[in-house]
Amino acid sequence: MEKLIRALAIAAAFAALPGQAADGIAFITNLKGEVSVDGAPRPLLMSELAKGQKVVVGKDGLVSVMFIQSGKEYALRGPGDYTLGERDITSGSGMPPAARETPWRASGEVLVKVARTSSASIRMRSIAPPRAATKPVLEYPADGSVASLQPVFRWHGADPNAAVEVGVWLVGQDGQPFPSAKVKGDTHRFSARLKPDTEYAWTVSAGGRELGSAKFRTLPAAAIAEAERRRPTERAEFSDRLMYALLLHELGAEQDAREAWGRLARERADLPELASLAR
Repeated sequence: MEKLIRALAIAAAFAALPGQAADGIAFITNLKGEVSVDGAPRPLLMSELAKGQKVVVGKDGLVSVMFIQSGKEYALRGPGDYTLGERDITSGSGMPPAARETPWRASGEVLVKVARTSSASIRMRSIAPPRAATKPVLEYPADGSVASLQPVFRWHGADPNAAVEVGVWLVGQDGQPFPSAKVKGDTHRFSARLKPDTEYAWTVSAGGRELGSAKFRTLPAAAIAEAERRRPTERAEFSDRLMYALLLHELGAEQDAREAWGRLARERADLPELASLAR
């Protein structure tokens, strides 16, 4: 029942969003400055767009639009007005749209799901109560699944000059230990690799006293391979890094996705939608 209520709430929030298209063929992957869609100002990042809709971009503005079926992205720069066609975008005034093929071509259901649910997720998270200000001692990985077999374990609260012991265990296998390590600082990456699709627990201890504990799960091998194959470089287009965060979410690596949203949010403070997704 709780899942049903949540699904209905998200659907209602999405239906209430202004400027959403019933038969979307594309969605917004980047947004800067003054932009309107069919006269409605400031669409949300990842808002869905339909054939025939008119996008007006103000001076020094920019909006990037990705088509769901092809993954082709158009950059619309202002000042100018543009109209969405079935597979491309035409300009009524201003610079012709610049098109590029993206690595997200033919992502099919992932892109469709992104276009249909992302804006609702942004709205729901923006009205949700803020998380507790107190951070857990063990920061990462500590929430759901991760898309790496060699995650960088991260914690806080210990004296950075004092040695701590980081221990990792297989859950449900008689507490079988993973090699532990004594380190200084607040991060550590083990040289040994974890197993895919496996649940682990880990602790950080100092002076024989446990500072914190947490559990996490590694994604299946195929999902990890997909995440690695799709991983963009630091210099990749903003929209590619945005799509990668969405991919992590779709694969089930929720904490990895939130951290990716957080990096994007710090880069683009003008897009509060990103901060809401990082929660």
